[in-house]
Amino acid sequence: MTGQDLVGQRIKTVRRQRGFSQAQLAHPELSDSYVSLIESGKRTPTPAVLELLAEKLDCSLTYLINGVTAEQMQEIELALSYAQLAMDNGEVVEARTRYAELLADGGLAGLPQLRQDAEYGLALSTEACGDLEQAIVLLNGLRESDEAALSPERHVAVAVALSRCYRESGDLARAVHVPEEILTGAVRPAWTDGLMRLGGQLLAAYIERGDLLRARHFSVEMIAAAELLASPQALTLAHWGAAIVAVESGHADEAVTQAERALAIQSEYGDARRLARLRGDYAQVLLIVRPMEAEAWRDVLLKVERELAESSASSIDKMRCAMNLVRAELLLAQPERAEERMRFVCDLLDGMPKAMQAEARLLHGETLAELGLQEQASQELLAGTECLEQAPETRFTAHAWLTAARVLERIDEPDRSVEAYRRALAGVGL
Repeated sequence: MTGQDLVGQRIKTVRRQRGFSQAQLAHPELSDSYVSLIESGKRTPTPAVLELLAEKLDCSLTYLINGVTAEQMQEIELALSYAQLAMDNGEVVEARTRYAELLADGGLAGLPQLRQDAEYGLALSTEACGDLEQAIVLLNGLRESDEAALSPERHVAVAVALSRCYRESGDLARAVHVPEEILTGAVRPAWTDGLMRLGGQLLAAYIERGDLLRARHFSVEMIAAAELLASPQALTLAHWGAAIVAVESGHADEAVTQAERALAIQSEYGDARRLARLRGDYAQVLLIVRPMEAEAWRDVLLKVERELAESSASSIDKMRCAMNLVRAELLLAQPERAEERMRFVCDLLDGMPKAMQAEARLLHGETLAELGLQEQASQELLAGTECLEQAPETRFTAHAWLTAARVLERIDEPDRSVEAYRRALAGVGL
């Protein structure tokens, strides 16, 4: 049924419950034939007529329009607020449960916009819980739903989340296709902050795919667009994207300059949650390009860890921060501390994408090797390489194979080391 049909059905149902005929309901302001047309869905009542009918039927206008009473509407809006609050506070499992319960009880059936909000919230909370496969299903469902048209802003937001989920799950073809479909069509839309976020996901997918030339060109385009927009969010995204391209291209000084620009803008204008994530990513970049300053970056990561624990950061964000702390401890020749931190990482492994599981296993193997525990290190490296074999060949997995090769060489497993080097070269097309 259409919304018009449902309104007519509700008027008819309440009229019969009140014991009115169509003529009695209509008199004196309306004709009984007009009421009949409304009830059959052949006429759409004006707001004034709806108010009149609600008054005559002694029911709420909210019920006639949406199928819920004013009290039920208030309860639904409150439930949505609590779900969003749980998400904002980092209680992603609770948020997912609350959104799922809202969608399951049927109260949102006549409220397409609120239902869409709940479905979007459920998708994001599902992603934050690490269930990327189900998050992708939910996001694609939103894109394909005819129940309520997506606003342009929501359409872009769904595409951002979908591209991110595809990339995290290793499906780089779709991670690229989703944003390219919007950003590189025959008629390119004017840049907005939302489209800049989508551009950031496209840039990340290009990098992950190893397409650095295209990534560099697109990064230049994003910076030019951000300068025209002159919004803090757009400038932060553009400079951060340029920093990652510089890291992957081996331009350390440029990477630091671009990362510091992004962090400075975010520190002045951004919210605490995004600032924590960016600061963690910044520390990761510096661990790569300035490993001699590992102690300073460890202090940054410790602060980020506290901030992420108090925010709606996903388990993936928290796991990345924890792994970077492990790397910092290894650079500082503190393998015992690194091993303590690895326990938190291992607790988060279930449900993570295969590539992330591989990265964590290999890092654990490296930690155990530093502790002189060669047998345990070998077992972790085996588990890590088994995960890598199930992941698609990308620039990320090539780095992971290189890490495995170096650690295997250190624990005196030459045959496995040579094979890992071979896989690392294959991952970058050599």
